[in-house]
Amino acid sequence: MKLPARILLGLALTLLAAQAIRPMSNRGAATGPNHLSAKAAVPAEVEQILRRSCYDCHSNATIYPWYANVQPLGWLLEWHVRDGKKHLNFSEFATYAPKRADHALEEIAEAVRERHMPLASYLWVHSAARLSDEDVKTLADWASNTRRALGAAGSTPTK
Repeated sequence: MKLPARILLGLALTLLAAQAIRPMSNRGAATGPNHLSAKAAVPAEVEQILRRSCYDCHSNATIYPWYANVQPLGWLLEWHVRDGKKHLNFSEFATYAPKRADHALEEIAEAVRERHMPLASYLWVHSAARLSDEDVKTLADWASNTRRALGAAGSTPTK
């Protein structure tokens, strides 16, 4: 067997073996006792936008596409989900300290206004997650108003 054929065979066997190593999955409940709604009012329209455009990476309930079962893509997706939840997890928002909750709401408004979220790489495959101008305004206004409401209630300092 020639060297290029051995390399291809080795690569194929490595990819095949990788299929047996599955990443952890993020298939919990999006809502629960620590959900965002336990700390702040979340209108139905905002919740719908969050579910469509944010929850896959920023909640405890990811809806995985078929290619998540193909390694190393599954590992990459799981890394993205873990990283997203580290920055903001709507399923655990009620556990955030007031300062962190305030900062998270500020970041939500800024990230959607500046179109940093959802990530462009996510939108390549999940076009339904794209935020319209109206969605951006709805989310940014909600986050800003919620910051003020929580600050007025004494639970979150405003800057």
